[in-house]
Amino acid sequence: QVQLVESGGGSVQTGGSLRLSCGASGGTFSRYAMGWFRQAPGKEREFVAGITWTGRVTLYADSVKGRFTISREYAKNTILLQMNSLKPEDTAVYYCAASKELRSSPLSVYDYWGQGTQVTVSS
Repeated sequence: QVQLVESGGGSVQTGGSLRLSCGASGGTFSRYAMGWFRQAPGKEREFVAGITWTGRVTLYADSVKGRFTISREYAKNTILLQMNSLKPEDTAVYYCAASKELRSSPLSVYDYWGQGTQVTVSS
């Protein structure tokens, strides 16, 4: 069974950068698409970015296009989310998830989830 662990969250000023990492272990990881989601207080969990198991296709939410980049490190069984030009509205708990196919919705498509890592962007 796939186990996911996020890291790299923290606090940063507006305009700063953070790099999130999600390590995966167990299961047949090479066949899974991976996605990043976030959930702010009082809001529903939303899709941020995703990548196919081949790494050939990526998908981004409109709110992060041009600022965030998702990538896959096959040798380390990890996915990365480079977040640049951060804004206060990016503040949320960020989760990584694994799916058998790349989709932005519904959440039920994703079979495995990490515990989340907090990202706080201050003015």
